[in-house]
Amino acid sequence: MSGSTSELQVRAGGLTFGCLAAGPEDGPLALCLHGFPDTAHTYRHLLPELAAAGFRAVAPFSRGYAPTDVPGDGRYQTGALARDANALHEALGGDERAVVVGHDWGAQATYGAAGSAPDRWRKVVAMAVPVGPALAGSFFTYDQIKRSFYMYFFQNPLADVLVAADDLAFVARLWADWSPGYDAAEDLALVRAALGTPENLAAALGYYRALFDPSRQSPDLAAEQQAVGGVPPQPTLYLHGAQDGCMGADVVGAVRSALAPGSEAVVVEDAGHFLHLEQPAEVNRRIVGFLTG
Repeated sequence: MSGSTSELQVRAGGLTFGCLAAGPEDGPLALCLHGFPDTAHTYRHLLPELAAAGFRAVAPFSRGYAPTDVPGDGRYQTGALARDANALHEALGGDERAVVVGHDWGAQATYGAAGSAPDRWRKVVAMAVPVGPALAGSFFTYDQIKRSFYMYFFQNPLADVLVAADDLAFVARLWADWSPGYDAAEDLALVRAALGTPENLAAALGYYRALFDPSRQSPDLAAEQQAVGGVPPQPTLYLHGAQDGCMGADVVGAVRSALAPGSEAVVVEDAGHFLHLEQPAEVNRRIVGFLTG
């Protein structure tokens, strides 16, 4: 981790979020949201670059991922993640200059935050999970169902035990399948620290259980939830690894057609699902160029 990156705690939306931060405190906020099975450290290459470009770059650990609180209300639907992002914007003193970056579940949270509170976010960057219309067109194809087997497995109560077994070996296999050839040893050690207790792991699996179980969806999050499935009105940069083993790169054409004017959708070569870790120079160049352009 860059020496210019610091740790901080932020109280927002009733939770205390552990965060990594870099850059001038008076710079425009760049909120960077991670996915599964990952942590805020996934942005260790990007945060210093955003800071060098003048942003106050902040990467929170998502709800339930240590050191962030496990929410007492047990809410893990994507609308709750979007509301967290908007609450963090408020708590961190964000203004109309703010931008939001998301990968995997963080991409879903980004769509929901940007769509439900468009006055808060000037530009959007999303990686590895497409906007709702493009996702809907590909999610239930045979090839994608096969890639998404884990989502269905996580609905089984046995997943809590089996995913935890052998020091989260299941998670290590996901990283290997999703980003073939990438050495994830550093990342996996950080994931084990964030999901090392039964409570934290149950929280991470709860994101998937909320996705399929209507009883886990809260009516008061309806606006954010609806925005998750839509298209952000802001200019959006979408990046997807060509060898992504979690979500096929064939979605990028549909994403390109769906995005707002001023947007871009790019396939990053020689990269899988964790493209920002596999090809940091290329991904950082595109993100910083888009956000400052």
